[in-house]
Amino acid sequence: MSDNTRSSSIGLPRRAVVKGAGVIAATAAVGSLAPATAVAAPASAPLSAPRKKAPTSANGWTLEQEANHVSTVWTRPVSGTGLEVDVRIGDVEAILLHVVRRFHYEVEQLPRIDLAGWQPIGGLGKDRPESNLASGTAVRIRPGAGASGSLFPLQVLTVRDILADCDGVVRWGGDDSPVDESLFYIDRGPDDEQVRGLADRLRRGEATPGRGAGVEVNVLAPSRRSRADRLARIQGSD
Repeated sequence: MSDNTRSSSIGLPRRAVVKGAGVIAATAAVGSLAPATAVAAPASAPLSAPRKKAPTSANGWTLEQEANHVSTVWTRPVSGTGLEVDVRIGDVEAILLHVVRRFHYEVEQLPRIDLAGWQPIGGLGKDRPESNLASGTAVRIRPGAGASGSLFPLQVLTVRDILADCDGVVRWGGDDSPVDESLFYIDRGPDDEQVRGLADRLRRGEATPGRGAGVEVNVLAPSRRSRADRLARIQGSD
């Protein structure tokens, strides 16, 4: 059978087959030389707007709008005292409740009215230490007794011992200007490892018989006085 006969048997003349193959080859060659079609990117793709930083209190902790509802601040009992206070749960809670317990046992027994915690930022100085109340990282003990000289000398020594027991993580408003002797607050930021370290130590102390708040302490012992005086000089000069 001839070539023409073979081409005719499949319905296409040989000439048409050859010509068609040439057109396909030429088209492929041109396509390989043509630049690839790029998917156009936006001329100026908008960058995502930076996330707005949440407002914080003076010590760097995030403010809370309310307590006990979608918040890190909750009403917590102060073990063994019959008191309760709104504070930031977790490490801050462990530290501030320790301060309140020692004050209650060793400085002056507190009625409920003499302990206050979280309050909204609207009624506070936003750049002052009292703003720490709005982040749940501060308490007021005897809120109406903030003026200098509200404590007797031995009471001040005990407060100094409590602060030394907290390794400087807690600051007393009695060392601030203006003075506020009712205010006690966390003096470290939320990422400071000292906060977690102190909280863990205090938790262990509370779980160990013969240790923790409420155990009789001689604040006049030379070693304790020396430690407390050293911290007082540091915090008093800040």
